[in-house]
Amino acid sequence: MSITDKFGRPLQDLRISVTDRCNFRCTYCMPKEIFGKDYPFLPKSHLLTFEEIERLAKSFVKLGVKKIRLTGGEPLLRRDLPYLIAKLSSIEGLKDIGLTTNAALLEKMAESLKDAGLKRINVSLDALDNELFQSINDSGVSTERVIKGIEKALQVGLEVKVNMVVKKGMNDHEIIRMAEYFKNKGVTLRYIEFMDVGKTNGWDFSKVVTKKEIYEKLTNHFDLEPVDPAYVGEVAKRYRYVGTNVEVGFITSVSESFCSTCTRARIAADGKLYTCLFAGNGYDFRELLRSGATDEEIKQQITMIWDKRTDRYSDERTEESARDKDRIEMSYIGG
Repeated sequence: MSITDKFGRPLQDLRISVTDRCNFRCTYCMPKEIFGKDYPFLPKSHLLTFEEIERLAKSFVKLGVKKIRLTGGEPLLRRDLPYLIAKLSSIEGLKDIGLTTNAALLEKMAESLKDAGLKRINVSLDALDNELFQSINDSGVSTERVIKGIEKALQVGLEVKVNMVVKKGMNDHEIIRMAEYFKNKGVTLRYIEFMDVGKTNGWDFSKVVTKKEIYEKLTNHFDLEPVDPAYVGEVAKRYRYVGTNVEVGFITSVSESFCSTCTRARIAADGKLYTCLFAGNGYDFRELLRSGATDEEIKQQITMIWDKRTDRYSDERTEESARDKDRIEMSYIGG
């Protein structure tokens, strides 16, 4: 069974945040002055249990979801995460399980994640220069530690992509260095335009380095050729270094919106369903799960919500809406 929204967009991808906690305090996501030691993160009882996540995931798969990505916060902070991955990987009809991580804990966990059924990892790394990287993550974690996590993931057979959020004046001078390094490693690098997720990251248009600007920098150093999308709704604009099988991609939420093909639903760590990354309000599935709802009732609720979906925030974004609209934080909903 497959369901579509008001614009005919199917439900195909599900992102599940397993925790709102993170061991980084990246300045563009969870700035320390807001997410300090006294910040009220969700208590354990408010998080979905693994059994509740599995049950929700099964309902989504029956409605057309083919891919699940686990996010956070930092998902590797969630205790016994491989156990959840093993549960999800056994769901009939699910084609792919991925995970987004800052890789601080990846070196010691990569093998158990792979053994549990994980296929792909996206690693967030915004600079190779260690001093700059530590100033961005504001947590003391070194570039070397992240690189060791990436290398271990590759060694155990996980597919790895690296995500670099590019912010003007912060790390845009690292664009070419990052490309050269990961091209030589044979790892796909994806540049992400600085987005107005949440209300705490100080976003404005002037700090965005667009895909066009990054592409022009790259083509001064490399020969690139476009790569066709692998599936309907693929977010990244993909290119290949000519003469290689190594790719580079762009996530262009600001300069080239992809709302028209968005097939993603998101479950936050406390069980709220969001139909857009930039949403302000969600639908409480934790309460539904804990009040004795049947699997059929859960599917009906998902169907009703998706059927009414009209989200196209990035198509409609203005400086005023970016400034004034209430939006949930990235650390709460995941990427």
